[in-house]
Amino acid sequence: MLHMFSDVRAFQHDPLRLLLTRGNEAERGLVPLRLGPAPVFLVNDPDLLRPILKAPETDIGKGKLIKKLTPVLGRSSLMLSGEEHKRRRAVLQKHMAKGSVEKFLPHMCAEIRAVGASLARLGSFDPHHVTAMLALRTICVAIFGSQVMSSGDEEALVQAVGAIEDDLAEEMFRALPFGPVAWYRRRKNRVCAKLAMSTVVQRLRRKAGSSSALRDLEALGLSDRDLEDEILTLLLAGHHTTGSTAAWMFYHMAADPALMDDIADEAAECLGDDGELRLDAVKRANLSATLVKEVCRLYPSAWWFSREVMQPVTIGGHDLKVGTSLLICPWQLQRDPRHFEDPDRFLMTRRYNTDAYIPFGAGPRACAGMGVAMLELQLLALEIAAAYRFTAVTPNPAPWPKASVTLIPPPMTIDIEVREMPSRILRLGEEAQHLPYIPSAATASISTLQSVSQ
Repeated sequence: MLHMFSDVRAFQHDPLRLLLTRGNEAERGLVPLRLGPAPVFLVNDPDLLRPILKAPETDIGKGKLIKKLTPVLGRSSLMLSGEEHKRRRAVLQKHMAKGSVEKFLPHMCAEIRAVGASLARLGSFDPHHVTAMLALRTICVAIFGSQVMSSGDEEALVQAVGAIEDDLAEEMFRALPFGPVAWYRRRKNRVCAKLAMSTVVQRLRRKAGSSSALRDLEALGLSDRDLEDEILTLLLAGHHTTGSTAAWMFYHMAADPALMDDIADEAAECLGDDGELRLDAVKRANLSATLVKEVCRLYPSAWWFSREVMQPVTIGGHDLKVGTSLLICPWQLQRDPRHFEDPDRFLMTRRYNTDAYIPFGAGPRACAGMGVAMLELQLLALEIAAAYRFTAVTPNPAPWPKASVTLIPPPMTIDIEVREMPSRILRLGEEAQHLPYIPSAATASISTLQSVSQ
């Protein structure tokens, strides 16, 4: 017999399976979910997305589901509405838009080459561990400026962000409150993690560049607490989101050696006389761009988000009362056979001109960092394919993701070897002293790669 909590157990066991099955099997519109006393609908019709996501916040707002994250994310822009949200978002868009982050392209490429060299030395690696760390470095460059974070600060941030992210994942759609022991344990862990992060952030603030996002956020007159909440949200958004998507991208490159060879050829066409990727050529690199789009279709980093009805409204033939939650799930929409043929297959021949393709959300609150993410993923594919070959991947076929704040890959192993074309890397090693933007870690890694390739 169905009751108001009848979907809770299935959701807690495998939310991806539940939402995919319900959304794909139901007629297009609003699909009721029984996750508690308040009404919740899954939106499986892309034609309804624009009316919902572009509605005034007084009619359809962020709602109660996002407010459950307040103890972790505080008063960051993700939690805010109205003019204060717009004020902070304008700063983030200024620094996270693709055109703004392109100035960091040499630094981003150098970081990627440094990581690639260390992987070649290991011979095999778990992609998620590597890509999550790299994504954190990239978002820190955008927030604080280049070359301000030590390896110790990096490790401290990784541990703190990981602990807080686990806290967020545990909170999602919890129907019943935690007991006193569990509540105290979670609060203690969260406080310790936020304190560690706060210590690192204070140190990085003293070293941040004058043109960094941090300086523009400070110029808004935010309190120290609000500023740290904003930075924590940015770190969470840029860490496992892009990191997880990059790990899935590595998986599909490893599963299709011919594709990786083709991307290596495309990378060669993007090189300038100095051996560096040229920005104008990267913008025309359609194969790697399509790879990123297809991976984002299969594994959208923002795999769900929600809105709440603030005023009575009629949507999709349903008269919705105040307090109704609308769940939007790119994971389901982008794997619906009504929008994508053979949707569970990885295909490089797809078109993405449909409203069902929303890997970074949509509307005025779409992910401000999508420009950073798309560019970083494309550079990662080009740089790694140009210098290395993935020779094996396990498990195969692709495993089922773990539904957390993002779609986390389970443990994987990819075998890697240096491509038989090291001349570009060797030339970079010889010319590194003339390239001041390459950080010391990247320069050192070139020497490592030389020894690996010889």
